[in-house]
Formats: sequence, C-alpha cells, structure tokens
Amino acid sequence: MVSSVIAVSCCMLTSCDTPVGQGAAWGAATGAIIGGAATGNVRAASIGAAAGAAAGALTGKIIEENQAAQYGPPPPAGYPYARWAGRPGFYYSPYTDRVYDLRGVPPGGLTRDVDTGRLFRKP
Repeated sequence: MVSSVIAVSCCMLTSCDTPVGQGAAWGAATGAIIGGAATGNVRAASIGAAAGAAAGALTGKIIEENQAAQYGPPPPAGYPYARWAGRPGFYYSPYTDRVYDLRGVPPGGLTRDVDTGRLFRKP
C-alpha cells in the first residue's frame, strides 16, 4: 500500500520540468522512502515526503536563481519561443531561422542562438 502511494506520487511529481518542481519531486520521493523505511508506517512516510518536498523545492529554487543570474534578467516581454521545424525535437530560432536540435531541452527551457547570442525558449 505504502509503496504504491509513493510510486504514484513520484510519477505525478516527476512531470515537473522546472528545477523547483524537480527538486520537490526528488525530495518527496527520498523523504517518503526514508520515512517509510525508518518506521514502516504510512504516517512517517507522508511526513518524510512533505519534509523532503519542501527541502527539494528550496534547493530547486536556489538552482533556478543561479541559472537566472547566469543568463541575466529576462526581457520585459519574456523570451520568445522557437517554432517547430517539422521533425520531433527540432525547432527554428525566432531570431535567425537556424534549426536547433532541442531534444534534450525541457519544455520552456532556454537556448542561446549562436548567431545573435540571444536566448529563446523551447515550446
């Protein structure tokens, strides 16, 4: 019972693509496993999951802020989105129409156009 609840919770949380969401997901999974293994009851697993999610979200927020500092502040209108190039994972830059392979970039992730040096997002 406990392991199925943990597995379903982990699957729901791993769909997050931001560092905060990913940190919360990994923290919740780790906390639930540690809490359940230490005591063997559901209450401890849920307390461990909540504590782990909070700690993971804080860690993810720090990572996200460090990434933002690396790229600089976003433009007032936000970063433009690339356009699909007709093949899965390949997109046109909104600046130069160069095709980029963004298969390893999560949705909303930033990529730098090599011709202009400006950032854009993967849809």
